[in-house]
Amino acid sequence: MPASTDEVRSFLDSYLSIHKIPDYPNALNGLQVEGRKAVTRVATAVDACQATINRAVEIGAELLIVHHGLFWAGLEPVTGRHAARLRRLLASRTALYSAHLPLDLHPEVGNNVLLAAMMGLQGLEGFGEFEGVTIGVVGAVQVELGTLVGQLENALDTHAHVIAAGPSRTNRVGVISGGAGNMIAAARAAGVDTFVTGEGAHHTHFDAEEWGMNVVYAGHYATETVGVRALGERVAAQFGLACEFIDHPTGL
Repeated sequence: MPASTDEVRSFLDSYLSIHKIPDYPNALNGLQVEGRKAVTRVATAVDACQATINRAVEIGAELLIVHHGLFWAGLEPVTGRHAARLRRLLASRTALYSAHLPLDLHPEVGNNVLLAAMMGLQGLEGFGEFEGVTIGVVGAVQVELGTLVGQLENALDTHAHVIAAGPSRTNRVGVISGGAGNMIAAARAAGVDTFVTGEGAHHTHFDAEEWGMNVVYAGHYATETVGVRALGERVAAQFGLACEFIDHPTGL
């Protein structure tokens, strides 16, 4: 049975606290493009790019849920590729919903708690803030660094870049998905010996080296696949809908 698009949107808004959690201005969390009034199939993807939009239309999804929405570049003319993305969504009447930080930090389907679970972190606490909201998690696990990295690589089907400047056996591991290399100082302040994120800038190698920390860059894309997958499954179960994750990796 189809579900009302408005019902699904209201559920997502409430479940993710979409209007309460601050984010970057261009995230524009929530419903970004209106579509059909009823939903029978949901698609999820990390990014709202042409490839994922095309695939969502091809499989007949009335709703596409993404982590990175259409407007990361800010204000831009509705021409070229921006127009092409919108044209495909509007012509097919496919709705688009985006959730960035509200998904990263969600306590059940968030990227960070799911990554922590993959590594077996115990006694999770929060660390790292964005506009007063805690976004990362830190927990305890005693394991060889190579074993921890192997677990992540296998679970995420990724190849991690490791800055092994800390202890060979982890004790306190911090996690923030995506491009959070700039949060190494916050991880250090939280007593982390190993920090796991997606990617970071060149100078973060020296931050890790000089502070004696391990840093694991497991891929921006890879570390943000887990949350949107889990969110799609949660929506599908809530409303009895079909759901498909659209995998379009960047290798970054």
